[in-house]
Amino acid sequence: MLLLGFIAVLALGSAFYVLSRNRSVAVVGGDVSQLHSRPNYHGFLSLLLALLVGWAVLFIVGTVWGISIERSMTAQIMEALPDVSSIEAELILSDAHAIADGNIASKTDALREEIAAQLASQNTFHTWGTIILSLAAAAAAGFWAYGKISVGWRARNRSEDIVRRILLVMAIIAVLTTVGIVLSLIFETLNFFRNIDWQVHKFLFGTTWSPLSGVHEGNLDADKVGAIPLFAGTLLITVIAMLVAVPIGLFAAIYLSDFAGPRVRAWAKPMLEILAGIPTVVYGFFAAITLAPFLRNSGESIGLTIASESALAAGIVMGIMIIPFISSLSDDVINAVPQSLRDGSYGLGATKAETIRQVVLPAALPGIVSAVLLGISRAVGETMIVVMAAGQGANLTANPLEAVTTVTVQIVMLITGDTEASTAAGPAFTLGFTLFCVTLLMNVAAQRIVRKYRELYD
Repeated sequence: MLLLGFIAVLALGSAFYVLSRNRSVAVVGGDVSQLHSRPNYHGFLSLLLALLVGWAVLFIVGTVWGISIERSMTAQIMEALPDVSSIEAELILSDAHAIADGNIASKTDALREEIAAQLASQNTFHTWGTIILSLAAAAAAGFWAYGKISVGWRARNRSEDIVRRILLVMAIIAVLTTVGIVLSLIFETLNFFRNIDWQVHKFLFGTTWSPLSGVHEGNLDADKVGAIPLFAGTLLITVIAMLVAVPIGLFAAIYLSDFAGPRVRAWAKPMLEILAGIPTVVYGFFAAITLAPFLRNSGESIGLTIASESALAAGIVMGIMIIPFISSLSDDVINAVPQSLRDGSYGLGATKAETIRQVVLPAALPGIVSAVLLGISRAVGETMIVVMAAGQGANLTANPLEAVTTVTVQIVMLITGDTEASTAAGPAFTLGFTLFCVTLLMNVAAQRIVRKYRELYD
């Protein structure tokens, strides 16, 4: 219904665009220089008004009307079966929807078939009624703009003002979405700490993580929500990943920007960036099926015990995944360093290597820091590779040869488990809020570094 109405309103708006544009030309007898606004602006204003009004009516009327139909059907079910619970009424209504749509219902009886017949007729009326109302509203808005066309009609000013307001609304939505996410994290975190009697130190510094096993009569056991193993595992895997990604990515960027010829750069850079397009689940399979057995067998040959799921395997593969992010961004910022700095260094007798080390890299440091920060954020937020290659058990260790887990993996396990959502949401949201705070502090530190060195080399 929404798609059909969307297309119909778009077609009507396009028709008003053509009509208004032609009318603006006809008003001045073809001499468009007399118009305050170009003919395209007259057409664009009619198009904008028709689309905005038509789509708004389509969404609002369709939503409100659909909710009223659902409520009336639910009330009818409750009236026919006074002893039925609200959940059972929802199940009956769901079966009626399935019957009305021609699908298989879990149960069929006279009441469900009667409700299905009413739904089918009302949904048809709802669909076409909503489309007709949206087209009528779009036509009214289009005709209003069409009737306003004259020599002095400021169509350009009005259309630009509408676009400006649309952009403002989009910006407000983006900001409010961010605020909503942060507030949801804060409220759930506070609720979690309330359930453990505000023993925040046990979450931040505890070494035992098994929150769901400590659930008793709706409360969490504060002695089993220690997140240190998760933070340690996240830090360990991130450090390994960055030890792989930063040197390889940075050296690759230096080679491509200052040493490689045009022909080598033409194929090497795209090939390197292909790594960024590989799904993380493929990296996870590679780590679990190829790299982890190789590391385990290699360790056995020299007398080392390496777990089948280890932080080392996950960190190496995660580092390979992050290489193109660091390489591509570092290459861009190195190429952005003015050639005059290089020429000045060469003029003083410095070699290319000395120029890169003492001039180019310090000048490009803000961008390189941003690239590394992006890589760290990517590593901290990665889930699939850790699930498949590092394990899911909370293990407090600094040994990269053992299995560990990360914060994001535990969030996924808590949310997707069989435990009641209200119980599992507290630990999951608290972990998410902690990650948010850590990432925010990293961004602040990186911004300070960038600002400091940008002042020196701009």
